[in-house]
Amino acid sequence: MSEILEKTEEFVTDLLSNQLDPKYLYHNLRHTQRVVKSTKELLNSNNLGSKEQEILLLATWLHDTGYTRGSANHEEKSCEIAREFLEEQQYEKEAQEDICNLIMATKRFYEPQNLAEEIIRDADASHLGKSTYHETSAYLREELKLLDIKTYGEKAWRNANIEMFEKEHRFYTPYAQEQWGPGKEKNLKQLLKDKKTEKEIAKKEALKAKYKSESPDRGIQTLFRVTLKNHLTLSDIADTKANILLSVNAIILSIAISNLIPKLDNPSNQYLIYPTAIFIFFSVVSMILAVLATRPNVTSGKFTKEDVMNKKVNLLFFGNFHKMKLDEYEWAITELVKDKDYIYSSLTKDLYFLGLVLNRKYKILRYTYTIFIIGIIVSVVAFAIAFRYFGPERELLGG
Repeated sequence: MSEILEKTEEFVTDLLSNQLDPKYLYHNLRHTQRVVKSTKELLNSNNLGSKEQEILLLATWLHDTGYTRGSANHEEKSCEIAREFLEEQQYEKEAQEDICNLIMATKRFYEPQNLAEEIIRDADASHLGKSTYHETSAYLREELKLLDIKTYGEKAWRNANIEMFEKEHRFYTPYAQEQWGPGKEKNLKQLLKDKKTEKEIAKKEALKAKYKSESPDRGIQTLFRVTLKNHLTLSDIADTKANILLSVNAIILSIAISNLIPKLDNPSNQYLIYPTAIFIFFSVVSMILAVLATRPNVTSGKFTKEDVMNKKVNLLFFGNFHKMKLDEYEWAITELVKDKDYIYSSLTKDLYFLGLVLNRKYKILRYTYTIFIIGIIVSVVAFAIAFRYFGPERELLGG
């Protein structure tokens, strides 16, 4: 490597490392190093003189330094930086102009006029044929967004890349065509495949949306399904509440029977009879109401053919058919599924009667909790009065 190339590499590395905006995720030192490497590959396969090779490598190192002064007209700015640096190095004027011409050849849509320009353009776009293309492409997309140049959605970015692959870009040198062309075709096929897949997914989603919009039955089914589920959940909650009351009052009664009642035989404890009776009374009433809240209703379990034909029976509730023969029930269900209105009518009846059951359960539970609370309060007050006015200490004082 010549001395000027070493100094240029040091200069560009320092410049892009310290003065380039970090928002440049693509046009940075890593990109420049990649282009230099690709240029060297192309030079090894083409017959250029040593001076021409040096000029080409200098142009490659300096071609994106203009980004340190902004992305607009960065090629012209790169030429300015190149001239300033090469002037300091006392590099020949004519070669400086050749370098600037090569830098300007990297401008988009430029058509190369000679082999050197073809080499630098192929090297600058070599990533299109590499396996890392999708990664570098993502960096470029993010860079454009961060710099407020343009924001692309995933679909728009893919379409822009496909258009660039198919209509804008081509490799010029035989080496690039042979070595990077197949990779470029592979990357293009992947882009087209992704586009096709996205179209298929979009088509399926459109069909689903169309089917949903044209099928109001789905909405009706969802309504019944969700409402029935909510009713059953509320029924489970009511049963759980009743079981809690049963358990609590059972514990209260067991404690009262085992510990409190046996002590009432003692004359000195007779003052506890009435509070204990109140206590037990309210506990028993609470238990009875809790049982009533969960007590199932007895149904006939039979229906007639006339009931089915007139749509008067709800075949979805077991209480209406549990005493029927299997063949009779199968016939009834067959009649049911033939008639959509009958199905919805049965579901509606199911909802309605479930609602009635829920109303009964929650009404009884409300009374049960109210009685339980009143019983606890009254019992505590009764025990307090009994201890205060009729307890053993009171009898001693009175005696």
